[in-house]
Amino acid sequence: MSEWSEGGPGQHPLPYPFYVDIVTKRYFDGVDNKNLDKVLNCFTPDAILREATSQTVHDGRDAIRSMFEKLFADFESIWHGNFVHTADPQTNTINSQFTVLITPNGGDQLRYENCNRFYLKDRLFHRVYVYMSGDNLLKEGDA
Repeated sequence: MSEWSEGGPGQHPLPYPFYVDIVTKRYFDGVDNKNLDKVLNCFTPDAILREATSQTVHDGRDAIRSMFEKLFADFESIWHGNFVHTADPQTNTINSQFTVLITPNGGDQLRYENCNRFYLKDRLFHRVYVYMSGDNLLKEGDA
């Protein structure tokens, strides 16, 4: 098997429903319910999450943990829905468009229309690219 690369050779295709399940029932359900362990269990230890519109990079599960700890502390409610998915098992990727309704502590609800591209390795997210329609909410956490 060749070395792993985003969407490159050596991928192990999974059934289409697996991609939708990890994105919606595991990852975003964990985010919406502020279940940090459930969220982190979706990532490889050396995963990278990049908020592409601001070029914010969270390199490794510990950095991703810190970012989510900050997100969960700064916002009283988070909801993701209205999903449209396009999965490509041959490249082990899934693109997801969705609505985000998020309320800062003591503030008014914000609405985002976002898109994420997830690259999987060994059944987990290895690279995630987040495209936000508004200000970056995925800032570095306090490590």
